[in-house]
Amino acid sequence: MSCRYMAAISSSLLRSTITLPTLPHFNPLKPPNSVRLIQSTFQLPVHQCPHRAMSRVSATQDEEAAAKAAATEANSGAPTIFDKIISKEIPSSIVYEDDKVLAFRDINPQAPVHVLVIPKLRDGLTELGKAEPRHEDILGHLLHASKIVAEKEGIVDGFRVVINSGASACQSVYHLHLHVLGGRQLKWPPG
Repeated sequence: MSCRYMAAISSSLLRSTITLPTLPHFNPLKPPNSVRLIQSTFQLPVHQCPHRAMSRVSATQDEEAAAKAAATEANSGAPTIFDKIISKEIPSSIVYEDDKVLAFRDINPQAPVHVLVIPKLRDGLTELGKAEPRHEDILGHLLHASKIVAEKEGIVDGFRVVINSGASACQSVYHLHLHVLGGRQLKWPPG
């Protein structure tokens, strides 16, 4: 389907499903919070095909399915996409690198700044739930590297570090990684 066709469908869908209240104090120039929430939820992204925006409705289900699929391969020992990024087989936009960690931009950013920080050596650390006492140094180093990334990206005054651990947290790559997010007002609770 073409992007224009999808835009027409999504536009007519929104018009047909959103009914505005008919209260005497209703001001159409300032819709109530519930309508603003619906409008912002279905607002189409700029410079993107509208079918991507419509697919957000099922994105959670897709992410859950992908996480479950990835979990079946978690302990196979096979190289992950992150191993290939570390070895430079797959290009990435590197933000920070030292002898223990690599930080690069996420290809599907969830904020203006979205950087992944990973250990260069997996050492059985496929997820935080598998951490052992021998991993204490690298775990601390990953957090410190996250702070360095925040400084480099100009978000040190307000950023979030997220670790998804396991399929129920929608971890999709079984190589421990930290998401450094910022560059906009982050909300609480996160999800």
